[in-house]
Parts: sequence; C-alpha cells; structure tokens
Amino acid sequence: MPEDVGLRELYVGCYARIVRVVTLVGGDQADAEDVVQDAFSRLIPVWSKVSGYEDPEAWVRGAALRLLSNRFRKVRNGKKALRRLDPPEDKPAASSDVVDVTRALASLPIAQRQVVVLHYLLGLDLASVSLELNIPLGTCKSRLSHARAALKPLLGEDLHA
Repeated sequence: MPEDVGLRELYVGCYARIVRVVTLVGGDQADAEDVVQDAFSRLIPVWSKVSGYEDPEAWVRGAALRLLSNRFRKVRNGKKALRRLDPPEDKPAASSDVVDVTRALASLPIAQRQVVVLHYLLGLDLASVSLELNIPLGTCKSRLSHARAALKPLLGEDLHA
C-alpha cells in the first residue's frame, strides 16, 4: 500500500506541470494530457524501480516526450502517405505579424522543441536534458544550436543568454 501512496503523490504533485511542458513542446493540450496519462500508466508496472530514482518526475516527463515524438512521427508519416495520393495544396504566404513564442516553437522540429523547452523553460542544464531525452550531449548541443538559429529571426532575441 505505501507504494500506491507514493505513486499517487507523484501524480498529484507533477501531473499539471508535465502537461504544461508537453503542451509547450507539442502545441496541443489535449494531446499533452493523453500522452501524460499514458506515461503514468506505463509507470505503474515499473513504479517499484522508478520510485527509487532521484527524480521520478523526470522519468514520467521523458516517457511523455517520447510518446509525443511517436505521435508526431505517426502523423507525419500519415501526411506523407496522403500527399502521395493527393496533389499538394497551395499554401498562403506566412503572415508578417510578430510571431509569438508558441508559434515559434511550433515551427521547430519536435526534437529541437524538446531541447528548447527542457533547457529554457524548465531550466535543466544540457547534461540533464541529454539524459532525460536519452541522447548524447553533443546531439543535445547541436539540436539547441539549430533551434536557436531558427528561432532568432522569429523572435528577434539573442537566445544564447
């Protein structure tokens, strides 16, 4: 029974925070809620192990971000399949309005978006980001560098600070 209490406390303590992070990465709160719920459901069978980790919340957040990446990949592959069947649509030119942070983040590939949100919005150092996303530190740095380059013209700010 004490294990159930610890799991319940983790859920109550961090569910909303993880949903906000995943919403920022994915751009859709309903999808974020779905993947966070799925991440918690995957936590249940391994809770006895994960409960001993220094930061079980990081395990859930990492699982949710991986699930989100899988969703994006499935959607992207579905769109590719549809494009093979239908002629491409004419898309209107991009607006010259100032792009807000959410729209700027949405312009990044999911892998870069994850690094930006974890580093800048959660304040994790790059070593922690690379561990959480299970990628080499060099890959993490590269993704952040590419994201900064892509965001700079959209946000008009120096992101290296």
